[in-house]
Amino acid sequence: MTRIVSFEVITNSGQVDTPPIDRDLAQWHQAVGVARQACARIFRDGGTSADAIRTFGRDTSGPAVIDWSRAVTMIAESLCSTRIKRAA
Repeated sequence: MTRIVSFEVITNSGQVDTPPIDRDLAQWHQAVGVARQACARIFRDGGTSADAIRTFGRDTSGPAVIDWSRAVTMIAESLCSTRIKRAA
């Protein structure tokens, strides 16, 4: 018996999911997915986009109002930029 699985992909046409040049493509798309999930949970719980950014340790002292698509991008950038410290 053949089983067919369908996936629904939700995209935001206002946000460009193009990774920065120095990023791994797979890592970038994983980070965007995690960031979208986190933002959805924070939004569901009544938080703001600035709350989402602060959750991931980013500074929100820049623009006063940050839209959700920018928050997703900033969180994805922070997830990709995390470096593991090497032991001496």
